[in-house]
Amino acid sequence: MNEKASKVVEAVRSQLGGPYVFGAWGSECTPSMRRKYAGYNPQYEANIRKACPVLSGKQSSCEGCKWKGALAFDCRGFTHWALLQVGIKIDGGGATTQYNTKANWTQRGTIDAMPDLVCCVFKQRDGKMQHTGLHIGGGKIIHCSTTVKEGKTTDKGWTHYAVPAGLYDGQETTTAEPVKVMATLRKGSQGSAVSALQTMLNRLGFDSGKVDGIYGTKTMAAVRSFQEANGLTVDGIAGEQTLTTLAIRAATLDSVPATPVTYTLTISGLDADTAARLMAEFPQAVKV
Repeated sequence: MNEKASKVVEAVRSQLGGPYVFGAWGSECTPSMRRKYAGYNPQYEANIRKACPVLSGKQSSCEGCKWKGALAFDCRGFTHWALLQVGIKIDGGGATTQYNTKANWTQRGTIDAMPDLVCCVFKQRDGKMQHTGLHIGGGKIIHCSTTVKEGKTTDKGWTHYAVPAGLYDGQETTTAEPVKVMATLRKGSQGSAVSALQTMLNRLGFDSGKVDGIYGTKTMAAVRSFQEANGLTVDGIAGEQTLTTLAIRAATLDSVPATPVTYTLTISGLDADTAARLMAEFPQAVKV
């Protein structure tokens, strides 16, 4: 991990436990700040006020509040702030526009191919990026959701990654080992992991349709059928438990020896010598 990446990790770790405020990009958490963002985002006003002891009416000042002096973020504000700590600015007002702005990144893709680097991760649903966070290496993620918290790439259904421009040089990116994680796949997911899922489902008799790497309605129905047949939670989402069970079933299928094929052949009119030679060549033949 290079110096810049290490500083990003240090920065995000320093914010663990900090508050989530929709629309915030790293402002100090105060009642006035919360009032401001509640005014900007009236649909989130109740939640913004409820989490504040002053605005919720529980106390008259910030004394004793666990978030006094802390910085507040939402998910895209958190990744934006983290990269600014090393002079990298990612453009875009939301997670979707951040990901779709090509100039922000040197490399993007589905999470099954993510290199083991400090990078942004995204959760895609219905064609939009619904959530974002920072992968800090080894499959660990720090993101802001209710609070700044640490998790894993498998915890929130992360589907995509993007390596920020300016964080690594080209050689560091191309030589990085992939993160060995099992991504959660769901409707809207795309990529090689979905193709592998479809292939296994089809081989096991659960029709997911054409192997095209697109997790559509038919693939979701096949996953639900597989889950029901194997005593799993039937939700149409291929998470760690479903993918592990699927892999075991597929491996079992590969290990089953082929059933021997038996043919019945009657040959009449052979002389004794020819019959003896055939019996010697085919010892499993039955003489009648």
